[in-house]
Amino acid sequence: MFFIRRPQLPWRWLIAYGSTISLGQFAFLFEAMHNGMPPGLASLVLQSQAFFTMVFAALFLGERLRSASVFGLLVAAGGLALIGSENDSHVPLLALLLTLCGGACWAMGNIITRRFGNIDLMALVIWGGLVPPLPFLGLSWYLEGPELIESSLRNIGLSSILSLVYLAVIATMLGYGLWSRLLSRYPAGKVAPFSLLVPVVGLTSSALLLDERLSAIQCWGGLLVMLGLLINVFGPRLREALRTAQA
Repeated sequence: MFFIRRPQLPWRWLIAYGSTISLGQFAFLFEAMHNGMPPGLASLVLQSQAFFTMVFAALFLGERLRSASVFGLLVAAGGLALIGSENDSHVPLLALLLTLCGGACWAMGNIITRRFGNIDLMALVIWGGLVPPLPFLGLSWYLEGPELIESSLRNIGLSSILSLVYLAVIATMLGYGLWSRLLSRYPAGKVAPFSLLVPVVGLTSSALLLDERLSAIQCWGGLLVMLGLLINVFGPRLREALRTAQA
């Protein structure tokens, strides 16, 4: 932030952005993983943000809610219900609900970004990063305790340091910088569904690096979530193609 000028926004909007897309999303996500949500499956369920974004955009930005989006939402909701139907030894209900809360926070951050208009979005990501550290420290102190914090810092290894670098530079600055740029140029309902690439990478990485395997019910639920996202993205094009073919 010492090298990037603060974006021309009121502080309340910077705080709102940092509180939702950075603090809220990851606080709920990490707590969900701590309560039993597998990392690969978390990357899938978190894509509920695409549908939260559509609903929030319709409520707060006046964007039209398409019939294909509603149908896709219902299909994806069925997939989430199927995932949640697993017993507690697979996906605890609390972990599923916490992940959905993380998706809702991500979606609200999308809406806040959409309202900004033409600003320096890299500066937005960097200055918005001022918000989470102290609340995260307070949550960690309350939920995990000072002993675990001290132990983690004393025993930090190379893999943890590289993970932090990846999260800070690639995932946050580059990833969210590009994501915010897309949201500033196009309707939120069109941009958000393209995050469906996230579960593909998440599930593949978890299988390769963490040996994570999904149960049959989780696989079917995940396929329904992906199908709902695909209907949302390509549904209007398919309907138009059918109308053209009939004409």
